[in-house]
Parts: sequence; C-alpha cells; structure tokens
Amino acid sequence: MKKISLLLLVVLLGMLLLSSCGGQQDSIYFLNFKPESAAIYDEIARAYKNETGVSLRVVTAASGTYEQTLKSEIGKTDAPVIFQINGPVGYTAWKDYCLNLKDTAIYRHLSDKSMAITDGDGVYGIPYVVEGYGIIYNKKIMNAYFALQNRGTSFQSVEEVNSFVELKALVEDMTAHKSELGIDGVFAATSLKSGEDWRWQTHLANVPMYYEFLDENVDLTKPETYKNVLFSYADRYKAIFDLYLNNSTTDPKLLGTKQVADSMAEFALGKCAMVQNGNWAYAQIADVSGNTVKEEDVGFMPIYIGVSEEESQGLCIGTENYFAINKNADPKKQEEALAFLEWLFTSETGKQYVSKKLDFIAPFDTFTDSEKPSDPLGREVNEWLNREETYSIPWVFTVFPSQNFKSDFGAALLQYAQGNKSWEEVKSLFVNRWAQEYASLQN
Repeated sequence: MKKISLLLLVVLLGMLLLSSCGGQQDSIYFLNFKPESAAIYDEIARAYKNETGVSLRVVTAASGTYEQTLKSEIGKTDAPVIFQINGPVGYTAWKDYCLNLKDTAIYRHLSDKSMAITDGDGVYGIPYVVEGYGIIYNKKIMNAYFALQNRGTSFQSVEEVNSFVELKALVEDMTAHKSELGIDGVFAATSLKSGEDWRWQTHLANVPMYYEFLDENVDLTKPETYKNVLFSYADRYKAIFDLYLNNSTTDPKLLGTKQVADSMAEFALGKCAMVQNGNWAYAQIADVSGNTVKEEDVGFMPIYIGVSEEESQGLCIGTENYFAINKNADPKKQEEALAFLEWLFTSETGKQYVSKKLDFIAPFDTFTDSEKPSDPLGREVNEWLNREETYSIPWVFTVFPSQNFKSDFGAALLQYAQGNKSWEEVKSLFVNRWAQEYASLQN
C-alpha cells in the first residue's frame, strides 16, 4: 500500500508539473519594453483572460536591457511571440524574426500607414504609441518666479521663452533666486547612471541630429545616407547639456548614481522647476509619495539648443515603439497574439486601458476624441502636435546605432560631467563609434 501511495504521489506531482509548464506554453508570451508600464500590462493580462479565456504572459525587461533580454529569450523553445523593435535599426537586427503584418487587422487600423516599418511590400513593425517629450515645467514655481520683483529678466510667462538664448537667461536667473523659490535647482538631476542615461544619449541627442540630417538631406529609410555623421551640432548639444548640469539639484560629480526615478521624484516633490522627459512620465510624477505637483501645474516646453529660427520649434514627437510578431512561433500562437493586439486597440476594454491607464496616444483609427489620453502631458502633446505655427521634431534617434553605441556615448557624457573627459573627446567618440557600428552592420 505504501508503494502504491508513493507511486500515486509521484504521478500526481508529475501531472502538476506538466500542468504548470503547460500553463506557460499555452499563454501568449509578450516581452515588454516599457518598465514603467509593467504593472498596467499585468492588469491588462488579467482583463484579457477574463474576457477571452486566453492567457497573456507579460515579461518586462529591466531598464536599458531590452535588446540583451530579447537575445537571450528569442532562441528558447517558449520564445516571445509579441516583441518590440525600435525602428529601422531594430528591424535590421531582428528582421529574421519579424512576421509580415501587411494583411492584419492591426495594420489596417493604423491611421498613418507611413509610420509602419516596411521592407519592400512587407510590413514588419506596427507603431502602437505616438509620444512626445521636451522640458516639463512646474507652472506654480514658474509663476512664483514671474512674480518676483527683483528678477533679472522681463519674461511674464513661459510662452515668451522660445529660443535657447531666452531659456538660458530664464534658467540662470531662476538659479540666482532658487532660495526665494524654495527649490534645490532649476532642473532635476541629470541621471547618468548606466542604463538610466537614455534621456541624454538618445532623446537629447535627437535634437542636434535632426538638424544635421536636415542639413545633409538624409533619407531615414536609406542607411547609406546616414552611415557616417559629423555631429555638426555638437556644440549646441553641449550648450543645453551644460545648462542642465550647471543649474540642477545635484553636483555633476555625483550624477553616476542618479536614476530617472530620482529626477522625477525631485520634480514631483517640488525640489526643482523643470525636468526633461516625455508624456509617459506623468504617471511617475503622480505616483510619487508626497507629490506636491497638481495636474493643472504641469506643462511642456520644447528643448531649445540655439539653432536659427527655432522660435517655431515644437516638442519632439514620434515613436520608437513597434510591435512585431515572431515569425518562428507556432502559427496558432501568432494568430492569438494578433487577436490580443486587435482586442487591445479596438475593444472598449482594451482602449480604456490604452488611453486611461497606459496614457498612450494611439495611432489607430479606432480611437475617438473622448478616448484620447486624460493626463495633462498627453493632452499637451496633442495640443503641440496640432499647432499650425510650430513644427515638431521627429524621432530620428530610431536610426542611432546599437545599444552599445548609446551606452558608450552615455558613459562618455558621465565622464565629461565629472571632468574626466573633454568635450572634443565626447564628440570624437560619438562620430567614430557611429561609423564603426554602421560598418559592422554592413559586414
């Protein structure tokens, strides 16, 4: 009897293990790129299971490790079915895994088909969010500055500041009055910890590179036109970067330990007046314990770097977020994955999560005005996008070389901030590493 009981126990344990493994195998594996959205995607997975009975397994890569995580996961038996690429360069790296999505419902609902990642007649990446970034400012602190009788500028509002010269004058005078304003610095800490420096090695660099590409008539769909760059506006990058460093809450020598969350907490707690980030950051601001910044006090202004006629410049608006489907996955899994994406962007439940929880500005024709983001930064991106008198800066950093290039550039920026590397050395690294990366991509 003991032997029989033991045998039954072993069989039951085996069935439980198989059931557990099968639970993962039977779910749709989605490898998520956005750490700030991880908890919301978990909610979405539960809602989708409740409505359809289909399980979605969401795995979120840590900040700055997505490419590395995807490389380790894509070759597994239970590989991601839904993954993300960040634009033309991302597609080049992962094209052997990207299913043609030309005949899918999600592509048909894309409002602007030119936004998709294409190759010949095929469609291999579907953008799922349009985002914008710039300098987020605290209107309450700004108004307190404008009310100062002894201030050194004549500005009456942020709207009067529409060039780098004016931004610099405003920021430096605010620094001179920071004790009266009750702030530790005008800008939040420039987060330069490895993996936390993406605001500078891609987002900030996007602005000078956009103007260089404009000068050089670069076609972003043709790598041969940008395989070598000059970083011709490097001095303008340095000017705005120095403005951040010299007027922030944190000594530049200490920036190697600072994370994006630290910067957003400083802004949320009223320790600074400005922070460079995107509309996705509002959730971070609102969720900080002790947050002092009300929804109506959050505003956006462009990142001015000192180019000619920048008075008409708007926010940086675009996307580096494209859904791809693993073409090597089981066809049934592919169908289930596409069904989930269709549900997310067309069903009432899915759209509510997209617009109200993820706060995405979704580029699909299924969204009405009432389903657009409700957060203040999302609304501001929409407002800037529709201004006839300004032009948006597109996201050209989607053609920046690999994560290794970005990480090396970020590390050089930290060394510069700490006084261990000259600006000329930083510029040389940017130009040389860019050329090396594109040479290796061609080989």
